[in-house]
Amino acid sequence: MTVNKVQQEFHEYVKKMAAYNEALSLIFWDMRTGAPKKGIEQRSEVVGMLSSEVFKMSTSEKMAYFIDTLSNEKDQLSDITVKQLEECKKEYDRNKKIPEDEYKEYVVLLSKSESKWEEAKAASDFSMFQPYLEEVVRYNRKFLEYWGYEGNPYNVLLDLYEPGMTVDVLDQVFGQLRERIVPLVKKIMDSGNKPETDFLFHHFPKSKQREFSIELLKELGYDFEAGRLDETVHPFEITLNIGDVRITTKYDEKDFRTAVFGTIHECGHAIYEQNISPKLTGTLLASGTSMGIHESQSLFFENFIGRNYSFWKKHYELLKKYAPEQFNHVSLDDFYRAINESKPSLIRIEADELTYPLHIMVRYEIEKALFNGELEVKDLPEVWNKKYEEYLGVVPKHNGEGVLQDVHWSGGSFGYFPSYALGYMYAAQFKHSMLKDLPNFDSLLEEGNIAPIKKWLNEKIHQHGKMKKPLELLHEITGEGLNAQYLIDYLEDKYSKIYGL
Repeated sequence: MTVNKVQQEFHEYVKKMAAYNEALSLIFWDMRTGAPKKGIEQRSEVVGMLSSEVFKMSTSEKMAYFIDTLSNEKDQLSDITVKQLEECKKEYDRNKKIPEDEYKEYVVLLSKSESKWEEAKAASDFSMFQPYLEEVVRYNRKFLEYWGYEGNPYNVLLDLYEPGMTVDVLDQVFGQLRERIVPLVKKIMDSGNKPETDFLFHHFPKSKQREFSIELLKELGYDFEAGRLDETVHPFEITLNIGDVRITTKYDEKDFRTAVFGTIHECGHAIYEQNISPKLTGTLLASGTSMGIHESQSLFFENFIGRNYSFWKKHYELLKKYAPEQFNHVSLDDFYRAINESKPSLIRIEADELTYPLHIMVRYEIEKALFNGELEVKDLPEVWNKKYEEYLGVVPKHNGEGVLQDVHWSGGSFGYFPSYALGYMYAAQFKHSMLKDLPNFDSLLEEGNIAPIKKWLNEKIHQHGKMKKPLELLHEITGEGLNAQYLIDYLEDKYSKIYGL
């Protein structure tokens, strides 16, 4: 069989895997946006079966044949085939070490675990979720042994979400951030120049928040012909294909910021996925290159655009249209200072820009300890509360606002959380580079002209999908490796001005 024929067969094979993944994404979206509770058990079985099929395909003799045959003929292959082959080989080598029946059991467990987490969170009852989480952790520890590791076992989990990232690098950049952020947080706490925020918490009807959110999404460049906005307990973005990228948000009628900034955040994720090159459709490369780069896009939109003074110079009047009684008497300057207030809080997704990385450090340290055998699941609530007191000076009143607040562990996403803080650092670094090409960044926001900013991101980052690795992309765009200093400078400059330090 000719190389071209094998290459064609390989693409068809992978296209089938992508089709299964699309079906799974649709099922997950449905389960998280209102599927009947009584159907969850059977739906979990279906998820297990379909995931098992993808798993079998990724570790089959056919896949081994493609890898062996095509790996020796790379000079005759297209760039897309070469990159897709690399991804499939990495997946093959990893998955081949896990027994098929165990993988299927694990996927079914995750489906049930996510549903149980939602119940436990609503009831603020960790004991409901504990046995499920213990099983999820047990499986992951077992998988680490199957995969094997050198140095810190947590590096293997980090690599799943951020290829090339290690505990050594994270300890260093997190150390730099902590050294500068913690004193700044303390200065702000001691400052007498605090913004007035009472007006933020007036009643803002859900229907009006939704209408405003939809207008913002359109302004930011989210394509509603290739997506939709729904409501859920924990906001997320999910990609079925580049023409169907869905986002969800959570509404709080007593704090409109939850929905508005949550929606802008998920919009950043979605705009990344909607603008991946169409030539990657039907491949395993039609998604973001890493969780960190993905998070850089959501945080770029949420913070560098959505919390920017110039953005609100343009959009504050629009907000007043939807909540005139709440904001008509509030000046733009007071509004801007209020939405950028910094104070220690309990909920990660509602944290301000400055304290946000500290929320990530808590989770990172817990996960690292969990997979280094220094911590057990039963100890999580106590350790969580202690770390929140140490880092942020606040203690959860119940586990719903503490250890149960995030969905990630119920889905087995260990190693994911650090990508949020990495994304923040990437975003600041990208912004620094963008200003060389778009020095009028703030003027564009003030005009409501997001198009040049979006175009820059599309061309430099989005279109490539997984064709480029995260650190390769970072170096190509910025000319250097990961540098925490840009984020430190941004935070110190912004918050010193807001609080007159």
